[in-house]
Amino acid sequence: MLRRAAALLAVLAAAAAVLLGGAGTAAAHAALVATDPAQGAVTATAPAAVTLTFSEGVSLTTDSVRVLDPAGQQVDNGDAAHADGKDATARVTLRTGLGNGTYTVAWRAVSEDSHPVGGAFTFSIGAPSDTTVPASAVQGAEPDAVVAAAYGTARTIAYAAFALLVGSAVFVLVCWPRGAAVHAVQRLLMTGWIALLVSTVAVLLLRGPYERGTGLGQAFDLTLVRATLDERIGTALAARLLLLAAGGVFLSLLVGRLGQEEPGEDPADTGTGPAPAGGEEDELRALERRAAERPLRDARLGLGVAGAVLAVALTATWVGADHSSVGIQVPLALPTAALHLLATAVWLGGLATLLVGLRHAVPTAAVERFSKLALAAVTVLTATGVYQAWRGLGSWSALVDTEYGRLLLIKVGCVAAMVGLAWISRAWVARLRAAPAGPTADAVVGTAADAAKTAVESPVEGPAEGPAEASGGAGDDPVRRAQLRRQQAARAAAGERRSRDGGPARAGLRRTVLVESVVAVAVLVVTTMLTNAPPGRVAEAVAATAQTPAAPGASSVPGRTTELKLPYDTGGSTPNAKGTATVTVNPVATGPNQVTLKLDDSTGAPVTVPEVQLAFTLPDRDLGPLPVTLAAQGTGRWTGTAQLPLAGNWVVSVTVRSSDIDQSTATEQLKVG
Repeated sequence: MLRRAAALLAVLAAAAAVLLGGAGTAAAHAALVATDPAQGAVTATAPAAVTLTFSEGVSLTTDSVRVLDPAGQQVDNGDAAHADGKDATARVTLRTGLGNGTYTVAWRAVSEDSHPVGGAFTFSIGAPSDTTVPASAVQGAEPDAVVAAAYGTARTIAYAAFALLVGSAVFVLVCWPRGAAVHAVQRLLMTGWIALLVSTVAVLLLRGPYERGTGLGQAFDLTLVRATLDERIGTALAARLLLLAAGGVFLSLLVGRLGQEEPGEDPADTGTGPAPAGGEEDELRALERRAAERPLRDARLGLGVAGAVLAVALTATWVGADHSSVGIQVPLALPTAALHLLATAVWLGGLATLLVGLRHAVPTAAVERFSKLALAAVTVLTATGVYQAWRGLGSWSALVDTEYGRLLLIKVGCVAAMVGLAWISRAWVARLRAAPAGPTADAVVGTAADAAKTAVESPVEGPAEGPAEASGGAGDDPVRRAQLRRQQAARAAAGERRSRDGGPARAGLRRTVLVESVVAVAVLVVTTMLTNAPPGRVAEAVAATAQTPAAPGASSVPGRTTELKLPYDTGGSTPNAKGTATVTVNPVATGPNQVTLKLDDSTGAPVTVPEVQLAFTLPDRDLGPLPVTLAAQGTGRWTGTAQLPLAGNWVVSVTVRSSDIDQSTATEQLKVG
């Protein structure tokens, strides 16, 4: 079983590496909404500091904001911190005596929901100038590909291990207490605990390189580890490790206490019916049995309470540092997310335990109890999932227009498939309950226990030369006693095989649970990707401040004039609602570029519009949009200067407003350098 569990985790890791590696990095969760100096501004004198304002709180390090002069040299004092104690700001002071020219501000921070964000912008002192900034100095939000894949895989395994640990423990405590004595179930519990411990350590080590966009070799940098521990997610990971230490003690008690019961006993099924018939002696035995079971039931209750506290505390280490901790309705979102995660663990982890139990004579009553428990978990999942979807999306269009929405649709499809399989499983459970032929798992285990008890109390003596001890009835003959014991052992072994292999009902249930478990792996992978994707509300807000790159367009050679034609259509009914924007750039090189913008209608005549905006964005470096200040040069004609500090594939965007309500944005690519 340990090999099967390890193989399952390996498949999970591989799936996460493929899906997470191909999904790309999530867009920024905290958007840069204002800067001082402003993007593209020209100041008469050197500012004393640079201040950034974000849409939500961010975590900073001393080098989160760097300011580079026209020669690419760092001119800040390396003291990035929040401005006036406001979590949604970042400020770094500048050295004195700065000369004129264009300066580049590169920044990198961590959103409140634990996701890294980054970007850059420019401003000028005195007048714009040529700028030489190395690409390595401007790090966007994109982490190293290998680190991102490893980090995503570790987080997926952590989710799977949590579900396995919590779900199997709940299954043992609520549905099948005797399962604590089954070695395969014990290995399942330990696999979940070890996998969660190892994956948590991996996430802690990989978090620093993931945030800063460095390579895998920085994973063991103690400076980065200490910096991670100072963040909210680092505190949550440290708390999770401490809770896992307590979880190890809990597992030892769970296995030690519940594993002490007799193999044929199931406390969940005893002590509730009438006393066995057969006189005062049988009634006395029944009373003794119930008295012996009382400490075991008390132990189950105590372990159940302790396990529930540990499970809730472990859940808090996820929801306290993710999407639920920021945004709207946080006081309601936190408990809702905790319930969602716990219900997921009870359902998916319980499925894995049931799959193991079906191969180790799990009682039919335990299967029925889990069926009811799974139905309750699915009900909680549905209610909390609907609320989380509403909170994360914000609009119906976000379902198809954002990565978060598309992943949510995939998860809903997977969960719907699991619910359908669960109904098939319930049908197999009903058949299993109604099956008249063959011993049940409880009877099989009881027969095996009786045979073992007989063997202990009446050891095989072989043919005796003298008279046998008087025991009354057929038991006086030692040969017959030995034959009877062999027959009982054979019947018990055959019954155990039938119970394990199951007949049609048990075999059918095992197949549907196996398929359900495979779909559960996909659910866990998509869940991890959802937590790494910006919620639809955030993605739409960020998209409103930055234009999406268009398909590859015109390229240019440095030092030569390039002309881009961008057709636009605002959808209005006025004559200026449709036409062509012509953008001329010279010399198409890093540094200042002279820009001319012309708007013409379909006949080539200049048009007048209430508003027009021109901006440049470098998506690969999260640089921009850098707006261009336009000066009117007649009807439909403007000129300005674009500061392009880095070489790369820039996106030129022209926003045209033809009336109070009609507006459109046209984009085209421009290769610089």
